Amino acid sequence: MSVVIRLARAGTKKRPVYHVVVADSRFPRDGRFIERLGHFNPLLPKDNEARLKLDMDKVKSWLAKGAQPSDRVTRFLDAAGVVKRTARNNPEKAVPRKERKAAEAAAKA
Repeated sequence: MSVVIRLARAGTKKRPVYHVVVADSRFPRDGRFIERLGHFNPLLPKDNEARLKLDMDKVKSWLAKGAQPSDRVTRFLDAAGVVKRTARNNPEKAVPRKERKAAEAAAKA
């Protein structure tokens, strides 16, 4: 059984709130989960303490059991100092699409 720590959407239309849950990776995003670890409200300002609430003892326990955090949860845990997030490198992201296509065509010719 592959266990993941991920976000499950709650709230109403255009007013999202997310629960941080531990779930089997085969379960639906908003479906069955094993345990709720906290919540995240993206509508609150970034400096507000109520924006993200996590039970760090439970998170550390699940990480020790082998649970894999999703990308967004890894960002939260990196900010809290629990998990180190690896830096990603996408040098083509900064190049506009037309220029990238022209460079690829020039490389093939």
